[in-house]
Amino acid sequence: MTLIQMANLFTKNFGDGGDIRAYFAPGRVNMIGEHIDYNGGHVFPCALTVGNYAIARKRNDRKLRFYSHNYRKGGIMESSLDDLVYKKKDGWINYPKGVIWAFKQHGMELTCGLDVFVWGNIPGSGLSSSAAMEVVIGTMIKDFFGFDVSPIQIALLGQEAENKFNGMNCGIMDQFASAMGKRDQAMLLDCATLKYDYVPLVLQNCKIIVTNSNKPHSLVSSHYNDRRRECEMALKDLQTVCDIKNLCELTPEQFEQYKHVIKDDICRLRAKHAVYEEQRTVDAVKALKLNDIDTFGRLLNESGDSLRYDYDATCFEIDALVDAARSQKGVYGSRETGGGWGGNTVSIVQEQFVEAFKENVGKEYHSKTGLTASFATLDVGEGGRRII
Repeated sequence: MTLIQMANLFTKNFGDGGDIRAYFAPGRVNMIGEHIDYNGGHVFPCALTVGNYAIARKRNDRKLRFYSHNYRKGGIMESSLDDLVYKKKDGWINYPKGVIWAFKQHGMELTCGLDVFVWGNIPGSGLSSSAAMEVVIGTMIKDFFGFDVSPIQIALLGQEAENKFNGMNCGIMDQFASAMGKRDQAMLLDCATLKYDYVPLVLQNCKIIVTNSNKPHSLVSSHYNDRRRECEMALKDLQTVCDIKNLCELTPEQFEQYKHVIKDDICRLRAKHAVYEEQRTVDAVKALKLNDIDTFGRLLNESGDSLRYDYDATCFEIDALVDAARSQKGVYGSRETGGGWGGNTVSIVQEQFVEAFKENVGKEYHSKTGLTASFATLDVGEGGRRII
């Protein structure tokens, strides 16, 4: 959809006239560094060129009116600056309401209501559409009302909205990547300190292919909680011999030296993933700085194997996608990305083989699972911003 089409839909729903502005915030994909944000590790996401758009205008009252073209059957949904409370029946508008609420908690209260049109072009699930919504709304609020907040603060406000207003206890990675993205660059983010470094992600003659398994997530929350508990148990055992606060403080060599103190075999595997994934993430950054795509792809594969065998965070469908992808010509690496147990894979594919990759992987995946995968060729883009 073009900006002109979005503007026409805005005026169709809310009327013309006034100071109408447009904004964009991207989705993200995490290239490597999976399940270590809560183990004191680094993550390596990049912002995408797909995301959420918002077109908005101030009102002369305290009403909040929202319309999503993605959920157009719901029509215009209304709320108020005097009713910033979570309501299940409000559905998706709890996300923009939550951001407005978070600004208010920090002394930045809107002085009037808004008419807001939103549309997103993020394919499938697992690429952080909710974070993109929070960042685009935060960027819009900053611009309209002149609040002195940085992109990092917008990300933190978005996280606060998701944690405390919407009840999803996510980390900072998704909002941070959406707010702070740079074209053709990924960011190495220390989730413990929020220190970050941009790293060129110019994959010469290659494309990032995200493949949606279209396998519904099941028991993700319980699996996730189990993995956190297992890591915490391993950490507690290691702390009897090591002065550490997080698993990712250990080097692989230190882990091998002390792993015998972890009493439970399963917990030992979970800790192994965390420690080695941290090292893989650091090594991936070094490889990209040297334009070494072969090494980067190998590290993606090793990450995926660890998620599969050490962390047990995949499923039959994801394994089928990864196996099919790695067997294709022109593929440097492929692995699961995101929370796990379904969702998406990320693959680095030579540009000349992209169409064959989609066709062959799609056929093999359907043959093994009966499901139809969907593919998106993604480019690395900029963070949240005003566009008109």
